[in-house]
Amino acid sequence: MRLTFYGVRGSIPTPGAEYIKYGGNTACVHIELNDGNDIIIDAGTGIRTLGQKLAAKEGDIHLLLTHNHWDHIQGFPFFTPIYQPQRNIFITPGQTTLAEHDNILRQMSGSYFPVPFHSLPSAISLEAKPDNLRQWHIGEAKIQRQKINHPGGGSAYCITADGSKVVYITDNELYPPYKKSTDFLDWVEFARDADLVIHDAQYMLADMPGKAGWGHSVAEEAVKLTMACRAKRLALYSHDHTRTDDNIAAVEAHCQELVGIAQADLELFAAAEGMSIAL
Repeated sequence: MRLTFYGVRGSIPTPGAEYIKYGGNTACVHIELNDGNDIIIDAGTGIRTLGQKLAAKEGDIHLLLTHNHWDHIQGFPFFTPIYQPQRNIFITPGQTTLAEHDNILRQMSGSYFPVPFHSLPSAISLEAKPDNLRQWHIGEAKIQRQKINHPGGGSAYCITADGSKVVYITDNELYPPYKKSTDFLDWVEFARDADLVIHDAQYMLADMPGKAGWGHSVAEEAVKLTMACRAKRLALYSHDHTRTDDNIAAVEAHCQELVGIAQADLELFAAAEGMSIAL
């Protein structure tokens, strides 16, 4: 299994000289399985660059969406494979509060986008799973999901394949002021012994309580969760759009200090656009 980050920002893309090291594109992660299957998680603006790579590769594409907020779907109209005839693209919507499973396509309609989705030559299948379905397979990969704590709802994903376990939990507020869909101990079990946890770390404790209820975790809590589930690696993810490269490096250093204080056997880093990890 090889995992590559194509977009690591939350909320809105951030172009500019101060955002080069970690990148300014919004959420998108690509997983290449040993059996040849391609799994994409989220379709933020990072999916545009990924599409240029996948356009030269044959095979089906499986897109797992966490939810329908703009920063998780806005790159889809610029994803080259959707304009390729005979290309099969399977989209799994997130467990959102409103069953708007086709929002990723409907953004390409009306006055929003010049190319309507019904004119796309590719074969796009929306595969909304029953809400009580917690596990299925894509090729040899086992896919599991868990409801996130986020306004409007959504899903986190666990992908187990090729002897490795990757857990993707973004736009998730571990301690929200509203009723939780998933509590801390359930997250610990969901991510137990993961080889890599990718977790929302958009805020810091200093940002609270001003941003409580906005649907994102503070970095310190993401560290606490990952140590509790005994994961091997943590990628801080969904960087706030106001944080420069220097700001993110400072968040990373602060979180590494917490790991050192706890004497935990955990490798921690801030996810960066273009970073690729062989698992």
